[in-house]
Amino acid sequence: MNAVITPVNTQERAKLGIKPGDTVRVHQKIVERGKTRTQMFEGLVIAVKHGTEAGATFTVRATMSGIGVERIFPLYAPFIEKIEITRRSKVRRAKLYFIREKVAREVRRQLRNMRMMNVSTADFAAEEIKPEKADAAVEETREQDPTQTPVGDEMTPKEEVEGAEETPEVQEVTPDAEETPAEEAKA
Repeated sequence: MNAVITPVNTQERAKLGIKPGDTVRVHQKIVERGKTRTQMFEGLVIAVKHGTEAGATFTVRATMSGIGVERIFPLYAPFIEKIEITRRSKVRRAKLYFIREKVAREVRRQLRNMRMMNVSTADFAAEEIKPEKADAAVEETREQDPTQTPVGDEMTPKEEVEGAEETPEVQEVTPDAEETPAEEAKA
């Protein structure tokens, strides 16, 4: 009279011996709109409760898109097609709940090293500035910015206090198309 009719091979799942610290892949049947598909959930077993009895459960924790997800699976559930143990780690605790805080600390540590960026594709879609105009724009900004000193014209502390004398402006003379090189030599 103690025999229970179930589609699950209970002896096979009991022999599997899932322990905390195992990395398992659970294949689960999901029915959507009359169609059945298999979904895998792979993660670390952080707790096994009730051993191998009829109500046995195991908790699997996985990180998906940077978010910790935990699922509790009944060991003998008929919607579980297959359970694979992919890795077995040696742990010294029966419940690995401390992993939750440990992962959160690691994420916070990584966030400290991150920088906020505000770059989009629209920034690169702007019109390309012609090289001649780009040089002129750079020179204009240098002239407008009083805090920057031109390279090579650094002032001594004494000159900064007294105020530096203005250097005479040198104007470049462009040769006209009408003048010949001989006339330039005479001038």
